[in-house]
Amino acid sequence: MAAEGVDARFALARSGDFALVVLGAVLWGVGGLAGAELAAVAGLSAPAVAACRLLTGGLLLLGLLGVTGQLGGVPRTRAVGVRVGTTAVLAALYQACFFAAVVSAGVASATFVALGSAPVLVAAGVALRSRRAPTTPVLVALALAVGGLGLLVGAPATGSGPAGVLLALGAGAAFAAMTQLNTRPVPGLGASSLTGLAFTLGGVLLAGAVLVSGAGPLLPRGGQGWAVLLFLGLVPTAAAYAAYFRGLRTVPATTAALLALLEPLAATVGALLLRDERLGLAGSFGAVLVLLAVVVLRPRP
Repeated sequence: MAAEGVDARFALARSGDFALVVLGAVLWGVGGLAGAELAAVAGLSAPAVAACRLLTGGLLLLGLLGVTGQLGGVPRTRAVGVRVGTTAVLAALYQACFFAAVVSAGVASATFVALGSAPVLVAAGVALRSRRAPTTPVLVALALAVGGLGLLVGAPATGSGPAGVLLALGAGAAFAAMTQLNTRPVPGLGASSLTGLAFTLGGVLLAGAVLVSGAGPLLPRGGQGWAVLLFLGLVPTAAAYAAYFRGLRTVPATTAALLALLEPLAATVGALLLRDERLGLAGSFGAVLVLLAVVVLRPRP
């Protein structure tokens, strides 16, 4: 009976963590809309938007943790420092490579290659480490999700240059590495603390790159720009990544990377509701395939 109680609690925790990863991916979906709005109203370049996003999200979380007294509980160990530093570099690389790929190859191609390659890279890494092929549900979910993503965002443009594709692959590799890395918890380092510390550091790195390269202003001007930035930092950055990293406690890395493909689906729904855009038959079928992949991966007792 005791063992059954432990199994039930673990199943409940896993279902809750699965929901947190889904929540994080859905919240990411509004990040693209908010980022585009910030660039439009504040006149910021894509690298500046990425730097502001990480800095604002990280600082908001650090402020909340400081007020609640949780930040002081983070141990000052080498393991914590390595995890925070590595996550910061990977987050900065992901943002920088993805936005550069958007400029070079276009939104559709960058989204397809970056987000589509991440779960494949994670699955390959897990298979190499464990010396076992992915399970049938994972392979089915990979096919459904990547195929659905291709229909949802449109097939990659044939004119996309190799530089844009390589940048998008770099973004996918950075996201895959960040996902795999954070499936292994560090004692004393919670998801919110990790997100706050790593994203603040990653934002500083990107801000330095923006200033050195002279890619326009770094901060918005005017109340509207700051309001959009606050939303971008709070919802699709701080809340979304904290939920995602917390869910990685029990959700396998491949499953989490596949669930991240809900981001473009949520973004599409947002565009339909807020910008009166149309999806079309192929996009609607792609959305159904992505949702089917989530159903295939759902936790089972």
